[in-house]
Amino acid sequence: MVGASTQFGQHPPARRVIVHLSDTHLLAGDRRLGGRYDVAANLARTMRAVEALRIRPDALVFTGDLTDLGEPEAYAALRAEVEPVAERLGAPLVWVAGNHDERPAMREHLLDADATQEPITGVWDLDGLRLVALDSTVTGWHHGEIDAAQRDWLAGILAEPAPLGTLLALHHPPLPTHIPFFDILELRDQRALAEVVAGTDVRGILAGHLHYSTSGTFAGVPVSVAAATCYTMDLARPAVEVNGMDAGQSFHLVHVYDDTITHAVVPVVDDPQTGEYFTAEWTERMARLTPEERLDAFSRKRS
Repeated sequence: MVGASTQFGQHPPARRVIVHLSDTHLLAGDRRLGGRYDVAANLARTMRAVEALRIRPDALVFTGDLTDLGEPEAYAALRAEVEPVAERLGAPLVWVAGNHDERPAMREHLLDADATQEPITGVWDLDGLRLVALDSTVTGWHHGEIDAAQRDWLAGILAEPAPLGTLLALHHPPLPTHIPFFDILELRDQRALAEVVAGTDVRGILAGHLHYSTSGTFAGVPVSVAAATCYTMDLARPAVEVNGMDAGQSFHLVHVYDDTITHAVVPVVDDPQTGEYFTAEWTERMARLTPEERLDAFSRKRS
């Protein structure tokens, strides 16, 4: 059998694999968001897509706005949908707070913790890869901030490098956006956070909030923003007219290598595949060949 450890090209297989999802925006009572978006059905469809990958990820990371109003019943519905999938995959769940979440309800009904307003943070050791969840939410507001206490906490963690480096996960991305009104809701005081991150073993930052996939760099570190499972922003419009659409939902498949990290956008679609050229049997056949034979069989132009 060909497994994740099979090397076909120049690069060895990824050391770690993470599924990065964001912005589920669940509502209690299976209500539609804005009376339009069936967020529960869209999440269920997304989780089916995750399982269809037939991989065992090292973590499932949800970067915030897990619910739309912070309702206890919505957190319960989220657990009911996601936890069985994570259990079947044998993957830890990392829940990150977003501006639509409410810390007390999230703590009590999702994390089984005390219902306080304390920031929801955490550190996971994914067999040498360190994942740190930050809480960029500001109580009563939709913009983001990493306050001084949390920055000091992060600095203490980063003082000791991890064997495979560190990934940060937070809701508000430390990136600019071309959509004018999104600038109002950005992560504030980014320079202070950059001073903590720069020069450390942080290799990547996972974020959400924007409802569209984008990427950039912050303090010299790559930032990857996953689109939402609930609805996405229609960027095929002038920036001042961008609005939501019930299409384009996706999540990211993150592969961590020794010298790089890739973030692949995985579309969540119901359309059947239209091509059947690459199959498990084809891959098995290629695996039995030497590298030179594979090059001749697949790379050589025949006409």
